Order: sequence, then structure tokens, then C-alpha cells
Amino acid sequence: MSNITRRAALRLAVSTAALPLLATAAKAASHAAHKTHTVTISNFAFSPANLTIAAGDSVVFVNEDGAPHTATADNGGFDTGNLSRGQSATLTFNAAGSFSYFCAIHPNMKGSITIS
Repeated sequence: MSNITRRAALRLAVSTAALPLLATAAKAASHAAHKTHTVTISNFAFSPANLTIAAGDSVVFVNEDGAPHTATADNGGFDTGNLSRGQSATLTFNAAGSFSYFCAIHPNMKGSITIS
């Protein structure tokens, strides 16, 4: 085997071995970019009432009220179900769009999430 052939074989071996590491790093970076936002339910209100997030981000709805609540999309696209005091539900939003939501138990409670 000549030096050129050995060098080419070494380069190929090193680049092939590095591919899984690069794929893992890219996947980890993509997951690291996603954030988790918190919407607190307190005093019969969502806080913040209007939230803007990036696609792939998650929203945790946390009920701090004594009464049960939901976060239910106006269009039926999501529903946390009934959340009692101290309970939470996490939703992940993967596509851009805008969602208005309300509490199915107390319909005067309203909020919105914009996904960019």
C-alpha cells in the first residue's frame, strides 16, 4: 500500500467514525434549542395570558388555584384536562400558528399562544 492510499484509508476511517458523533451532537443541539415555558393558573387567570414561543417549545400549565381548571384550545387542538391545585400538564407545540384557549370550567378565563 502506498502512502497516498494509506492516508486516504485513514481519512475515510476517521470521517466514518466521526459521523455518528456529529449526528448525536446535531440532535442534542436541536433538543437544547427547545425551551419550556410556564403558564401559571392563579386567581382565575392564566399568567402570562399571551405567550409567544418557538416551534418545538413546550408549555407547562400549572394550577395554583384551589379550583380545578383546564387549558382548552378554542379550535379543540389541545386540552390539558382538569387540573386540580398543584397539578400540571405539559404540551409541546411543533408547528407555527396561533391558538386562543380558555378554561372549560370557567370560560371567562382566556389566553393565547403564538408559535413562530
